[in-house]
Amino acid sequence: MTPPPSTTRTYDAVIVGGGHNGLVAAAYLARAGRSVLVLERLDHTGGAAVSTEPFAGVDARLSRYSYLVSLLPKKIVRDLGLDFRVRARTVSSYTPVERAGRPTGLLVGGGERRTRESFARLTGSQREYAAWQRFYAMTGHVAQRVFPTLTEPLPTRDELRRRVDDETAWRALFEEPVGLAIEEHFADDLVRGVALTDALIGTFADAHDPSLAQNRCFLYHVIGGGTGAWDVPVGGMGALTDALADAARAAGAVLATGHEAVRIDADGRTAEVTFRSADGEGVAAARHVLVNASPHELAVLTGDAPPAPAEGAQLKVNMLLTRLPRLRDPDTDPREAFAGTFHIAEGYEQLAAAHARAAAGELPAAPPSEIYCHSLTDPTILGPGPAAKGMHTLTLFGLHTPARLFARDNDAVREELLKSTLAQLDAHLAEPLADCLATDADGRPCIEARSPLDLERDLRLPGGNIFHRELSWPHAQEGTGHWGVETARAGVLLCGAGAVRGGGVSGVPGHNAAMAVLERDRTPG
Repeated sequence: MTPPPSTTRTYDAVIVGGGHNGLVAAAYLARAGRSVLVLERLDHTGGAAVSTEPFAGVDARLSRYSYLVSLLPKKIVRDLGLDFRVRARTVSSYTPVERAGRPTGLLVGGGERRTRESFARLTGSQREYAAWQRFYAMTGHVAQRVFPTLTEPLPTRDELRRRVDDETAWRALFEEPVGLAIEEHFADDLVRGVALTDALIGTFADAHDPSLAQNRCFLYHVIGGGTGAWDVPVGGMGALTDALADAARAAGAVLATGHEAVRIDADGRTAEVTFRSADGEGVAAARHVLVNASPHELAVLTGDAPPAPAEGAQLKVNMLLTRLPRLRDPDTDPREAFAGTFHIAEGYEQLAAAHARAAAGELPAAPPSEIYCHSLTDPTILGPGPAAKGMHTLTLFGLHTPARLFARDNDAVREELLKSTLAQLDAHLAEPLADCLATDADGRPCIEARSPLDLERDLRLPGGNIFHRELSWPHAQEGTGHWGVETARAGVLLCGAGAVRGGGVSGVPGHNAAMAVLERDRTPG
């Protein structure tokens, strides 16, 4: 059901963008009895949180862009009655390395005893494992205190500090570059690197960046669910957005795909959203407009000067394999190594070197990346044919590849980077990854790569930044408003990843924007 293109209808809320945050807001508001219209320019909802079959003739639904779940509060799943589950990974991570001419690695997971033994085998003592326990006990304490605040009105900085109630942890995560805490806790280069990676996912920064962009990224990667665990969405990421769309429709929201918002006019009391579709141009009037798009896109829609895009810095690769490759490390089963996060070229010094080279305008000589196999934890994404043949998916996320590096020739640079990234993986395999790649119905290898510029083109992410802009601290700052979704225009809210406490697949900005609308409706005047 879609609105007539040439008439004006008034809704309680018009939501621009049908990504997961927009769907969360739509479901909450419709369940509260509000009339809701969602305008989505694509022919489907879900945004970056979708499952697709990218390889011709192969029955495998991959989480094409976003792929793991940590920041989605159980409260949202319960409140909206979502038919959606996640499954814990049996292994947190495996990091291969060569020490004294011998292939080995660090396995985190599979039980406390195995993790302790892996640390000892790699480092020769129990020191690093004890330090690991202390460090993540600290982050776990912060996670327990901070995560519940994400769906509450924004606390002030002082309120959040009191809530954390640990000055050492506060200083390490909120005031000093996180590299200091990592270096203070750990001595082994590889262990330091594994800890640092959470500060760099989609964020182009050094361990000691004075802006603390790496700290903000680290914080959001270790607080999810109050534990920091990153889980696998059963059925793929599209299972979440399909469930959200079903919940929104069931509550009465209208989801209009193929409808692109092109302008927002708001006077503080009411607003109008002009949109285009295959049938022509139309206008939807609303008491509230929620924008599930980037701050840059919001400015374009309202006619304001857009902010400079925050540069994305990642390479996303999806693959389908006929089998998992064997490892050079004889002590590790590939089914364990790839079940968690498989770190490649992510030693502490390697990460620093990759950042320095990329900052100088060159591709990293040893591109860092991390890989995991969705189908080991959740085989439901494979159809009967691929499953019977023992096929598996691999998802790779590359670091320290800022959009500027692709500007001269996106296609050529992407291919060059993909080749060198896979070479880093091959260095730890007993057989080339290319020998394990499946082929599609046309005989082509089942592998696709996306640069920041590809994400900017396909998903309208300014600069290809997966967070829409630099991540914010999860507390109030000047101009952030009561819920962190307010904008300079009354009645227009930002409910996408660019809101305060946005980023990742969380639904938090969507929830908070809906709460802001309902709160405003309850407030006289």
